[in-house]
Amino acid sequence: MLSNFIEQYQLPASFEQTARLHFMPLAKHLTDKVTNSPNKPLFLGINGCQGSGKSTLASFLFHYLTEQAQLSVVNLSLDDFYFDRITRQQLASDIHPLLATRGVPGTHDITLLANTLHALKTGKQTLLPRFDKAQDNPAPKTDWSDSPENTEVVIFEGWCWGVTAQTMAELAPAINSLEAKSDATATWRNYVNEQLANYYQPLYQLMNSWLMLKAPSFDCVAQWRWQQEQKLAAQQAIVNTKETANKVMSKSQVMDFIAYFQRLTEHALATLPERCNLVFELDQERNINATVGRF
Repeated sequence: MLSNFIEQYQLPASFEQTARLHFMPLAKHLTDKVTNSPNKPLFLGINGCQGSGKSTLASFLFHYLTEQAQLSVVNLSLDDFYFDRITRQQLASDIHPLLATRGVPGTHDITLLANTLHALKTGKQTLLPRFDKAQDNPAPKTDWSDSPENTEVVIFEGWCWGVTAQTMAELAPAINSLEAKSDATATWRNYVNEQLANYYQPLYQLMNSWLMLKAPSFDCVAQWRWQQEQKLAAQQAIVNTKETANKVMSKSQVMDFIAYFQRLTEHALATLPERCNLVFELDQERNINATVGRF
């Protein structure tokens, strides 16, 4: 299973050691926890900044739990719930221009997210949304899949999943040039903060356990996010159409894009670890150099 996973996701050889030392013991522990629990499904929330490897970890756990443990598992990302471009353009017109760019709280279809998670929590079968990042729009519903019957584990990952709202004092100063130039009145970041407090945080209580992939600092995000975009470009190369190519970002666009995420990423690094059951502390090369806590 591990060899097939590494090949399928085109991962470096070093992933095998990481998986054997950290991810497989975690998967085995989750298996035991689910098997011995009368309350199903078990919800696992995973947080990690852009490029930290949270999607890879979530996919590994999904494959292990379904193939090795024979469990019924749903693997979802917060990214699967972004609004379409038209809706975000309307938000940009009505509230603030920065909301045209997907990413921050307020750019997700939180009603769809809440309905999906609550349906899974109550054991109902439901459609699982998917977002096409290359097209910057949700995938057609015909490409969505049904959750399995009697779901036993729900893995939900997101870059700001688990992060709490900031105080007014924390919101006041701009933290980068994007906020200073494009959000001088703090309208955008206050709106994002309100969305986080009112609509995202109430859903956190659905999670049974929390895990964080903790970056050394926000400075790593630029390098990791650019590597992520290059991988996306390689995957889209087989399509080889002008429309698709235009949806993959250049390096300068990536640098501009990550500025949208800086505030909440730094806030997460400072506040979230103490609220997580397990934290994998990463070095600059995304190797796990420490594990804090346990499930």
